[in-house]
Amino acid sequence: MRIGETVLMAAEVPERFQPMLSAYFYLSVESAEEAERVYALLAEGGEIFMPLGEQFFASRLGMLRDRFGTSSVISHERPPA
Repeated sequence: MRIGETVLMAAEVPERFQPMLSAYFYLSVESAEEAERVYALLAEGGEIFMPLGEQFFASRLGMLRDRFGTSSVISHERPPA
């Protein structure tokens, strides 16, 4: 999957594999609007751990597990002051 200039690759694993539930995919996006769009897509049919919201270091930050079992952090970080 290509995300902008970044290529994200994945692979299937044997059935005996136990997922690492504490491992998260971290995606930093270019705008608060893009964070909202991506978060909404991944949240559909998934489980919300932290609703997308404002933090002292980010205009948007949220944590979730999508319907496929992948845990993610979506962020739009504030520019340095």
